[in-house]
Amino acid sequence: MTNLFTLKQHNIEVSNIVRNAMPAKLYQEALAYEVDAAIADSGALMVRSGEKTGRSPKDKRIVEHSDSKDDIWWGSVNIPVDEHTFEINRERAIDYLNTREKLYVVDGFAGWDPDEQLKVRIICTRPYHALFMWNMLIRPSDEQLKSFGEPDYVIFNAGQFPANRYTTGMTSKTSVDLSFENKEAVILGTEYAGEMKKGIFTVMNYIMPKKGVLSMHCSANEGKDGDVSLFFGLSGTGKTTLSADEHRNLIGDDEHCWNEDGVFNVEGGCYAKAIDLSAENEPEIYGAIKFGTVLENVVYDERTHEVDYHDVSITENTRAAYPITYIPNAKIPCVGGHPKNIILLTADAFGVLPPVSKLTPEQTMYHFISGYTAKVAGTEVGITEPEATFSACFGAAFMVWHPSKYAELLAEKMAQHGTSAWLVNTGWTGGPYGVGSRIKLKYTRAIIDAIHEGLLDDVAYVTDPIFGLAVPTTCTIVPDELLIPKNTWRDGDAYDKQARKLANLFIKNFEKYKEGSSEAIINAGPLA
Repeated sequence: MTNLFTLKQHNIEVSNIVRNAMPAKLYQEALAYEVDAAIADSGALMVRSGEKTGRSPKDKRIVEHSDSKDDIWWGSVNIPVDEHTFEINRERAIDYLNTREKLYVVDGFAGWDPDEQLKVRIICTRPYHALFMWNMLIRPSDEQLKSFGEPDYVIFNAGQFPANRYTTGMTSKTSVDLSFENKEAVILGTEYAGEMKKGIFTVMNYIMPKKGVLSMHCSANEGKDGDVSLFFGLSGTGKTTLSADEHRNLIGDDEHCWNEDGVFNVEGGCYAKAIDLSAENEPEIYGAIKFGTVLENVVYDERTHEVDYHDVSITENTRAAYPITYIPNAKIPCVGGHPKNIILLTADAFGVLPPVSKLTPEQTMYHFISGYTAKVAGTEVGITEPEATFSACFGAAFMVWHPSKYAELLAEKMAQHGTSAWLVNTGWTGGPYGVGSRIKLKYTRAIIDAIHEGLLDDVAYVTDPIFGLAVPTTCTIVPDELLIPKNTWRDGDAYDKQARKLANLFIKNFEKYKEGSSEAIINAGPLA
């Protein structure tokens, strides 16, 4: 392939090109050329992503072009950059790529539905990045690769080379730039592989809604009777963990689209958080850590190469990237019918939201647009106050249109297909973080099972007086007192104070979405 394949159409003259190499070849390349590469005792490839161990959302830019500028939700998420600056960064990336003796190319697909599929080309300098995207894209067959032709989108990953901070619009040596008109993305100054994955998702989040297709930051699985569930949630809420269910087929763990035929996965792989990973709590994910899997930024025993998944000395954002076929009950092709249930996940560190509640259509829109979870501030100097995080559509960092665009599409499709919606709290009970305890995973799994089996359809419900949520009073093995959060607190007045505090945070956050939202949706939020 090296002698036949060329990148000259991209102004790249390097002749030594490793295209769509298999994992064994990329292992060999990584061990030869990656500074910190090693093989775990499980067979996974362990690598470091360098200085950046997570995405750099403040350094993401979208070209402001007359053809697309009126479509884009400009602001702190989608920061504009002019075409000239994009061309400067693009040339800087290509100049760097041209200095390399060897380049890696991965050609693959985004989207399992052939009618919506994009052809994507990744051009990079690190074997680690090539293996990562080999896992995360939908891998073409040999015949598909021969007839691949020119890609729809190209990512120039020159992440080992910095952006010029003095270039107009640059705020650091990191820059991730996307042009919908050029159909190109340029990465400078960050070697975190997730920038490539999320760059493609951002493209899908622009293209799909234009066609009336809803793009979603969610996981999806399917029951034996073909019933599909979607799991929306921010990092740490259980989106990947809860969708990996041994009794259901996995459609995908992170990025999906919903069109007139049903749901399809965007990706060919999974990107799971590895912090505190265990065979007991997450057996499917734990079992996927084997040959071909990329383990990012983990700590391991130098003698045995056994990974310590609890060690966060490099980063809390340790990750595993593997083909979705590594999950035993993955559904291939990764498509399903119209969802029966939508589950909005939150990890409420304030300890006041119920473990499960059934949502009205208006409440679904309110909580979808809000995209709430809470992060703990840390334990240094006794700081235990939780911090509310709101991310529109449970993925604002990747949304291109205004959140109302995605919410309207979701409402239309739910109404058309009679989809039910639930809010599930995987966070704290009995008090806030530092006082209460995390809801046990076995109880959350029992709640999800009850939703799937229809066991919550005919039970008694009570209405939460502050959040207005319909809360079931019984649920299989879950203790009844756990279902009503106030009953788990020692001090009822303290609970009321904390609940009102969170309610006010919801109301304050939603102020910016009032314009364009109906009165019914606005009134579906908590009481002040």
